[in-house]
Amino acid sequence: MTPDKIVTELPQIVLLAGWNIIKDFWPFFLILFALVAVAMLIKANERSTWFRSKKDIQDLRRLTPKEFEEYIAELFKAMGYSAVVTGKSHDGGIDVEAIKNGVKHYIQCKKYITRQVPVGAVRDFYGAISDKIDGGKGYFITTQTFTLEAEKFAEGKPIELVDQFKLAHYIGLVKTKIPTLDDKACPKCGGDLKERNGKYGKFFGCSNYPKCSYTEKAK
Repeated sequence: MTPDKIVTELPQIVLLAGWNIIKDFWPFFLILFALVAVAMLIKANERSTWFRSKKDIQDLRRLTPKEFEEYIAELFKAMGYSAVVTGKSHDGGIDVEAIKNGVKHYIQCKKYITRQVPVGAVRDFYGAISDKIDGGKGYFITTQTFTLEAEKFAEGKPIELVDQFKLAHYIGLVKTKIPTLDDKACPKCGGDLKERNGKYGKFFGCSNYPKCSYTEKAK
């Protein structure tokens, strides 16, 4: 075979050799393709879950402290507890009491946004529940994370620190609906409260304005 003929027929030779390889090893290529497809699906699902979890935490941070406590009570109900917002003054940070299998647990809800929960907050919570716990434990739940000192303080104690990542995991398990701005109703006329920008910052105004002039400070 002359060099010119080799050059001319080289593409066909390469294609034929490639086809023979695929034909002989097609089970291997099929498995490889399946593995790549599965890996891509898992990655897409993880990305979707991450964005959904991030939105859940952002929605929780928009709630008022009272709304956050009420949501946590509903979350624990969905997880099989009997839960109620205490609403007590001088409760030492106990916002929700939850009972399961006859055992009472105490929950503190802290809607931190930009800073981590310090050790002092966890220490105060433990001081408030240490003489109340009888087989149960305390849950310190936040929309942020805890400092390393706070995590070390909780070690070996009947306290579970629930940061934004663990909280998002719980929400994903039971899929409880988080109240959004669209769910806020005007207490005067029942209209929707919409977030607006005013001279002194953000506030909620009734959608029926000017018929209804109700406003509420954004927290």
